Amino acid sequence: MTRVSLVKTFPDLYKQLLSLNSEVDKSAASAGIPDVLCDLLKLRISQINGCAYCVRLHTRDALKKGESIDKVSLVAAWQETKYFTEKERAALLLAEAITEIQNDRVPDDVYQKAAEVWSDAEVAAIEWLAIMMNTLNRFGISSRYEVAP
Repeated sequence: MTRVSLVKTFPDLYKQLLSLNSEVDKSAASAGIPDVLCDLLKLRISQINGCAYCVRLHTRDALKKGESIDKVSLVAAWQETKYFTEKERAALLLAEAITEIQNDRVPDDVYQKAAEVWSDAEVAAIEWLAIMMNTLNRFGISSRYEVAP
């Protein structure tokens, strides 16, 4: 089935979406969130949402930036490993809570864990990153971006 192209139908909205995404990335960098952690957060969010296009994209991005294949492979099971620091765990937990907001909103204890190890600007950057990635996943999934070898 052919879907309506969101990009072609409303190109200005798409450009604004990409511009906002760029601003979110800049905000994360200026807040001090490591670039490769941003990729791991985007990867985890995309795994939860089932966005194959973004899973492949952010896996490749993390690997290009020097992250180990082991750590990238274990993002889906991060809680079961010792690969992730306390700060990374808090960021992943917060990003997952925002992604799965329908389950329990964003629980206070999850937010508190992030606030204990990240600054206010860093917490805000992680939240924006999760909000943006969820938006992009919905764009990619609803558009049925093709993912082929």
